[in-house]
Amino acid sequence: MSDPLFSVDESGEDLTRADQATSSAATLSPAEKAATREEHLRLAEGALVRADDLVAGYVPGVDILRGCDFYLTDGELVGIIGPNGAGKSTLLKTLFGLIPVRSGRVTLRGEDITSAPAHRLVSLGVGYVPQNNNVFPSLTIEENMQMGVYLRPRTFKERFDYVVDLFPLLGERRKGKAGALSGGERQMVAMGRALMMDPSVLLLDEPSAGLSPAYQDEVFIRCRRINATGVSIIMVEQNARRCLQICDRGYVLDQGRNAYTDTGDALMHDPKVVELYLGTLARTH
Repeated sequence: MSDPLFSVDESGEDLTRADQATSSAATLSPAEKAATREEHLRLAEGALVRADDLVAGYVPGVDILRGCDFYLTDGELVGIIGPNGAGKSTLLKTLFGLIPVRSGRVTLRGEDITSAPAHRLVSLGVGYVPQNNNVFPSLTIEENMQMGVYLRPRTFKERFDYVVDLFPLLGERRKGKAGALSGGERQMVAMGRALMMDPSVLLLDEPSAGLSPAYQDEVFIRCRRINATGVSIIMVEQNARRCLQICDRGYVLDQGRNAYTDTGDALMHDPKVVELYLGTLARTH
């Protein structure tokens, strides 16, 4: 019986499993290699936000994230794309402590924030904008902004001026009820409220979901403007092509794990990513 640790190639030479693994790794594309655990450990050193080998899920015994790695450096806009059910929004919620972490670790500037409560994360400079139910509809725009800065009420005027510079409509309609706004306008309110605490990191869950094409473009333009002011952004998006166009770096998740990571432009033109995740629409661009 042959030794299971060895195989024989066509020339009769013995190949160890390590040799086979090395040969397999050599066939990985740059985006696939960057998504491996080994490359993550190397590239994530000193990152602003870092997640290592996350396993998490909504109900006991069902893991949505299954060994997921992630990192964000200062000033980056990082997009997270992938098929439905891949774990994109779950990753974002796990970073913000909304979903129990079964194993793995999340750090912010080297400090362990795994499963930290939301109020602590906000005080540490992390803002989160959920996809749904992200405004107080019975309150005015101004009152929504006040809710955003409830931990530091004395900074309201300064921060509101900053938000209005990004979203002039919020200043013009500050006394209007948020519930009377369109979906795109509500998204502005939600993003503005998250910015009131002067975050260094902003987590955006599907910011363009359900919006008209015009408002989708507006949201992406505003995201770049926010990023240009020094706020690092993690964005989960179903509009994969548009997300990759504006992000510095992107992750493709599949079945709760990293499949690819590279610059947005590189992923846009990666043949495997185009074929498996972006479809014919992306191939034409």
